[in-house]
Amino acid sequence: MKKIEAIIRKSKFDDVKEALHNIEVNFFSYWDVTGVGNEKEGHVYRGISYSTTDIQRRYLTIVVSDDFLEKTVNAILTAAYSGNVGDGKIFVSEVIEAYRIRTKEDGLAGIN
Repeated sequence: MKKIEAIIRKSKFDDVKEALHNIEVNFFSYWDVTGVGNEKEGHVYRGISYSTTDIQRRYLTIVVSDDFLEKTVNAILTAAYSGNVGDGKIFVSEVIEAYRIRTKEDGLAGIN
């Protein structure tokens, strides 16, 4: 099993959620987060300069089977893409075990 952690633009969340549902990833957790990006320059909008050092994002956590990893990552990459600085990041790590508390199922049965 793999754990996918994605940090995306809040404005792209609905697109990512729909893309995940389309590939039958129907369970994931998400949080509103603030992060610090690499961009050093602020943006100017209507003559007012805005700092881009603190960036509002959405953080998603998804656990999938190894077979579903590539499909899930590609769905996020496609749906979260704007082509601009700050589109986000995706991290993948190994999950040793998963349990469903209600039924006490483990492994893949615990996440499906």
